[in-house]
Amino acid sequence: MKIPRKRTLFLSLLALLVLAGAMLAVRGGGAKQPASASAASAANQPAQATLIELLQSEVVAAAPRDLQVLLPLSGGLRALNQAAIGAKVAGEVREVLVREGEAVRAGQVVVRIEATEYEARAAQARGQMLAARGQYENARQTFERNRSLVERGFISGTAFDKFQSELDVAKANLDAAEAGLAVVRKSLADTVVKSPLDGMVAVRSVQPGEKVSPDSPLLQVVDLRTLELEAPVPMGDVGRVTIGQSVQLEVEGAGQFEGKLVRINPAVTEGTRSIMVYVRIDNPEGRLRAGMFARGGLVLGQRNGALAVPVTAVRYEGERAFVYSIEDGVLKQREVTVGVRDESAGWVEIAGGLPAGAQVVRTNLGTLRVGSQVRLVKA
Repeated sequence: MKIPRKRTLFLSLLALLVLAGAMLAVRGGGAKQPASASAASAANQPAQATLIELLQSEVVAAAPRDLQVLLPLSGGLRALNQAAIGAKVAGEVREVLVREGEAVRAGQVVVRIEATEYEARAAQARGQMLAARGQYENARQTFERNRSLVERGFISGTAFDKFQSELDVAKANLDAAEAGLAVVRKSLADTVVKSPLDGMVAVRSVQPGEKVSPDSPLLQVVDLRTLELEAPVPMGDVGRVTIGQSVQLEVEGAGQFEGKLVRINPAVTEGTRSIMVYVRIDNPEGRLRAGMFARGGLVLGQRNGALAVPVTAVRYEGERAFVYSIEDGVLKQREVTVGVRDESAGWVEIAGGLPAGAQVVRTNLGTLRVGSQVRLVKA
């Protein structure tokens, strides 16, 4: 029997679809079998511990140390003795004899102001004073002559009173002329400006040829041999502060210095509720400059033989303090109790939670994985 052509094509397509499905099933089964074998093999392998390498310089042993109990202080330095030199008379600046950074001595001439006008005024006032002195001498001689006459009865007492009045007026005119001359001479002397103290020129505010008026700023001179630090102390710590206490300071760009507390402000600063204290620092070598920032602490006492680690070794999570310690080559985390902090030396007392000689990570390396194996390497 003859099969129609359409039916033959349909049966051929159906056979191809069945064959393709069988091939896909065979491939899927083959792919699952190796994956199962790989998973089983990985499950049988032992887990490897994490290894951390640390530099030997990043580990330190907790050991007894002598710590200073400090009250933190900070602020800017200022010269104890300084002077803002201003003009005392009006006029044109003729000379400025110093510049910023130059050393000056007390009494040294630093600025000259044009004095021609003041010299003329002084000459005029001197002439007026001499004329008043001449009138006074004439009145005095007349008075002396007439006093002997009135004693002998040649002139009346009323006439003599006139000579007395003329003498009084002449004396008053002489006093006024002498005072006027003194004022003009003072103004003439003020055209020569002198430094009031030993020091260095910090600011030069004028140039030759400029016009100045009384109180116009000319120069600023500072004495750097002794500096002062003004710093606030919280009200809760004022009771522990006394005059004469030593202060350890780290001055930015200059190194370490020692000062002494010399004054305590009696008034409380509004807003901050703190008391200002003043620390004096000797600067014989001139290493310090006014305006430098200083940070340090007021020495309140000393703790000898305290078990200590670097401040950077202690980590904090809220109120909890801990360190990373290395025990038998394994990194562990130990909760500790913190005591006295020596800010100047960078050490902190461990009052509990850590034995002496324990190896701790001294620097903040971030969060470390507890239980990791630790290997120390050289730099």
